[in-house]
Amino acid sequence: MRDLRSADLEVWTLVKQEERRQADKIRLIASENYVSHAVKEATGSVFTNKYSEGYPGRRYYEGQQVVDALEELARKRARDLFGARYVNVQPYSGSPANLAVCFALLQPGDTLMGLDLTHGGHLTHGFQRNFSAIYYRSVPYRLSKETGRIDFDALEETARRERPKLIICGATAYPRLIEFERFAAIAEEVGAYLLADIAHIAGLVAGGAHPSPVGIADVITTTTHKSLRGPRGAMIMTNDEDIYKRVNRAIIPGLQGGPHNNTTAAIAVALREAGAPEFRQYAQQIVANARALAQELVDLGYALVSGGTDNHLILLDLTSTGISGKTAAQALDLGGIETNCNTIPDDPRKPTDPSGIRVGTPAVTSRGMKEPEMRRVARWMDRIMKNHDDDSVLDRTRDEIAEFCRSFPAPGLPESEW
Repeated sequence: MRDLRSADLEVWTLVKQEERRQADKIRLIASENYVSHAVKEATGSVFTNKYSEGYPGRRYYEGQQVVDALEELARKRARDLFGARYVNVQPYSGSPANLAVCFALLQPGDTLMGLDLTHGGHLTHGFQRNFSAIYYRSVPYRLSKETGRIDFDALEETARRERPKLIICGATAYPRLIEFERFAAIAEEVGAYLLADIAHIAGLVAGGAHPSPVGIADVITTTTHKSLRGPRGAMIMTNDEDIYKRVNRAIIPGLQGGPHNNTTAAIAVALREAGAPEFRQYAQQIVANARALAQELVDLGYALVSGGTDNHLILLDLTSTGISGKTAAQALDLGGIETNCNTIPDDPRKPTDPSGIRVGTPAVTSRGMKEPEMRRVARWMDRIMKNHDDDSVLDRTRDEIAEFCRSFPAPGLPESEW
């Protein structure tokens, strides 16, 4: 990065500081990961110079011969990887992708159902201050108090009563498998479209570590980062040609201008990487690591929402520990472990200082960590949370973790420069 250093020392310094931070910490934020050098290079390529409003063969600017080939390549790789007939790779991120599906399939005021945000859903699944509840009528479904899993009986009863036009399945803090078939049966019964938002689990789906919604849901959205290990972009997939055409019109001219072609290039690279045999091993290891981490936390006396995990994430309920999720997350960060505070179902605390923390294993798995390391991580977490107000313990643990991390180089980071 010599040119950046010469042109803007302040930004270069911040980049280097962030590289070091990502290298020295155990990153357990479930929505974060490390991309490869190849993905980073594609993100910073000359495709960032080109404006390409429209679709391949139907652009509003000339000079699209190479960009058209690039976008077609990305779409083909997505179709091959996920088995979907039609793919749009232009959404800027996951929230705009979900907005595009709503824009394509709903009219203002139509009813949609999604998992309640405080029970593990996403802002775009019907949160009251999000577009999905401002422009549409949002009727949330929730988890069972007894099991911490989706309450399908209550969901079905609500769907029969409210007759939604769209049901959204998918989550940001749900540690169990998404049962796409059960959602599809309810959607079919009430005449609703089914949207599967697999942003968190796309890498697990691609790697065979989670069931696929392709051929079950009417339309699928996903980000391309998180467990898929690509750039910060998104895709929309479907097997229905009419839905595909409506989604395309929703993206352009409905919601966006030109796609970010450098992101499309990086998506194509990430999809190629995700099609390799070693990626399937990676996806399986993510789940194995999450289960090992969860079990060690349970053995240490921590309560987990739903009692464990089937995927890449764990949701800790800290109600009985005497500390809040925000306090725990801040202490963990100071001690060298990066997480995020998170609401738990029916959380008595406010969302800005909730009762839980969410942890995930995609990033640590990218570094080559496995089950023994996860058990060690759990013990570090326990030490930090029990000593959250002891700076000496936090400092000592942070140094231990930084030394530990040097044995597991992070993909895409220029370790030799340190």
